[in-house]
Amino acid sequence: MKTMKTAIWFIALFLPLGTGALLSGCASQDHREHGGGYHESTGAYVDDATITTKVKSAILGDPDLHVTQINVETYEGVVQLSGFVDNHSQIKQAETDARKIDGVKSVKNDLRVR
Repeated sequence: MKTMKTAIWFIALFLPLGTGALLSGCASQDHREHGGGYHESTGAYVDDATITTKVKSAILGDPDLHVTQINVETYEGVVQLSGFVDNHSQIKQAETDARKIDGVKSVKNDLRVR
């Protein structure tokens, strides 16, 4: 069980940074293909990836939450939480954990009770 939790922690911590750095190099992110018409600088993309990683780590470190059931995405400091939890208190706890992270401007909480 400890090995699995360590593997999940490693993936949650390093996957967003690793894939973003490997796939984008030093290029900026262009989101026009998604209909947004906006352009995210490399610095902003890295900051968002760092925030996402820190939020995932905070959720993983919270024994009352299940990181494999919660998805975290960040754009311009706005964190979006989605997925499923077991009860309403976990929805509030995940949002509280996210809001504690430096750089988080706001949290859009789309978590649902299963």
